[in-house]
Amino acid sequence: MARPDDEEGTAVANGHPPANGYLPVPGDTPAGKVSAETQNGPTAGCLALSGVSRDSPKTAASGTPDGPKTPLAPEEETQARLLPKDPGEETPGGEGTLVPRIALSPRRFVVLLIFSAYSLVNAFQWIQYSIISNVFEGFYNVSSLHIDWLSMVYMLAYVPLIFPATWLLDTRGLRLTALLGSGLNCLGAWIKCGSVQQHLFWVSMLGQCLCSVAQVFILGLPSHIASVWFGPKEVSTACATAVLGNQLGTAVGFLLPPVLVPNTQNDTQLLSCNISTMFYGTSAVATLLFILTVIAFKEKPQYPPSQAQAVLQDSPPGEYSYVKSIRNLFKNIPFVLLLISYGIMTGAFYSVSTLLNQMILTHYEGEEVNAGRIGLTLVLAGMVGSILCGLWLDYTKTYKHTTLTVYILSFVGMVIFTFTLNLGHIIIVFVTGGLLGFFMTGYLPLGFEFAVEITYPESEGTSSGLLNAAAQIFGILFTLAQGKLTSAYGPRTGNIFLCVWMFVGIILTELNYLPTTPVLFVFSVSVTRTKDSESVGHSVTSDSL
Repeated sequence: MARPDDEEGTAVANGHPPANGYLPVPGDTPAGKVSAETQNGPTAGCLALSGVSRDSPKTAASGTPDGPKTPLAPEEETQARLLPKDPGEETPGGEGTLVPRIALSPRRFVVLLIFSAYSLVNAFQWIQYSIISNVFEGFYNVSSLHIDWLSMVYMLAYVPLIFPATWLLDTRGLRLTALLGSGLNCLGAWIKCGSVQQHLFWVSMLGQCLCSVAQVFILGLPSHIASVWFGPKEVSTACATAVLGNQLGTAVGFLLPPVLVPNTQNDTQLLSCNISTMFYGTSAVATLLFILTVIAFKEKPQYPPSQAQAVLQDSPPGEYSYVKSIRNLFKNIPFVLLLISYGIMTGAFYSVSTLLNQMILTHYEGEEVNAGRIGLTLVLAGMVGSILCGLWLDYTKTYKHTTLTVYILSFVGMVIFTFTLNLGHIIIVFVTGGLLGFFMTGYLPLGFEFAVEITYPESEGTSSGLLNAAAQIFGILFTLAQGKLTSAYGPRTGNIFLCVWMFVGIILTELNYLPTTPVLFVFSVSVTRTKDSESVGHSVTSDSL
C-alpha cells in the first residue's frame, strides 16, 4: 500500500518566514491572488483555496525575521511556494484564511521514469508477435487470425476490466495500481518463457492474457501521475512523457523481434532458441522493473504540486462516487464526442500496427526486418509528435484547436500512406509511415489532456480509462474488419476503410470545436482548471480551452 513520503522536504527560500503548512498573505488580498512578499506580524492573512475564508484554530507563530520584503524569483516559485518544513500547523491571519503548502518533489522524475519503463515493456509484449506474424504462424502451425488475437487480446481484456481497475485507482491509490500493472506484466512474461514448443500456443496465449490484464492498470495512469506529481506548468509535458514510454515500447517491439527472431523456419531448433532468447530477455527486464516499482514508487508527494491537487486531496473520501463520476462524464457532450473521435483515431493506430507486417509483405516479400523498421519509424516520429504536442499545450493551452489540427493532419497522412504503399519503393513507405506516425501517435496525449480539461474536477483516471476503453473497442473492430478486407482485396482496401472512419472522427472533432455544440461550454464550478491548471473559483469558457 501507499507509504508516506515523510522523508522528502523542500527548501524554503531565505528571507521568508516559517509558517507551518500554509502561505501567509495580507488580509486584504483579493480572492484568487497570493502575495509573493513576506508578511510580518500577526495581521498577515492566509488565502483559502476556494476564495472563501475559514477560521484558523491556532495562533500566530512568533519569530518572523525582520528585513526588507523580497519578491520571489520565478525559479523559486517553481521549486516551492515558500512554505514551512513542518506540516500540520497553520498560520493565522487577520481574516483567518489559509492556503495549503504547494511544492514540487524531486522524486516525481523517478516515479515517471519507472512507470515509463514498465509501460515500455508491456507495449513491447503487445506487438512482439504481430510484427513477425508469418514466423509465429509457421512455428505454432496456426492461422494469421490466431496471431492477430495475440495482439487483440490486449484490447479485449481492457474493455470489461477498465471499470474495476479505474475504481481501484480512485479508491486504493496510485501505488497499488502501479504494483499490479508491473507485477502482472512480469508474471505474464515468465509464463511465455514456457511456451517455446510448437504445440504450446495456448501457453503463449495465457501469458499474453496476463500481460493484457497488466495493461489495464497501465494505460490509465499517465494523466493521473502527471496531475498528482507535477506542477501546472509541467502537467502536459509529463503526461506526454508517460505516454511516450508506451510508444517507445511499441517502437522497440517493431525493431527487435525481426532481428532477434529471423525467419529460419527451415531450422526449427534455431527458431526455438531465438524465441527463447527474446522471451527470457523480456522477463529479466520486467522483473527488474517490478523490483524498482516496489522500492521506489510512492503514492503521492508530501505536498501537492498545485492548488487544484490540494483541493482534491483535502476533499473527504466519502464525497467521491465512482458511478456518479461515470454518469457525469456521459452527460458531458463534449467528452462523449471526444470519446468517439479518440477511439477512432487510436483504434486505427492499433489496427495499422497489428497488420503492418501483413501489409508490407504483401508488396515487399521477404522484408520482415524492414517491416519492423517501418513500424519503428512510425512510432519514433509519433514520439516526437507527442513531445511537441505536450510542449505546445503547456505553452498555449489551445486544446481544441490543436486537437482538430492534428486530427486533420493524421487523416491526410493516412491517405498518403494508403496510396503510396504499392509503388514498389520501400523508402517511400518509410517516409509516409513516419508522416503518419508523427500526427497519429502525437494525437494520443492530446486526447488525454483535453479530456482532463473538459471534465475537471472528475477523476483523471475515470476519463482516461473511458478513452482507452473506446480505443480498445474500435481497435478490435478495425483490426478484424481491416484484416478481412486486406486478406480478400488487398492492403489498399483495408486502409481506405480506416480513412473513411478517420474522416468521421474529423467531423466529430469539429462538432466539439464549434461553439454551437449542443452543450454549454461554460462551467461554473467552485474549483476548476484554467490556463495555469490551478486557479480557483473562476469560470472556464470555451475560449480558454
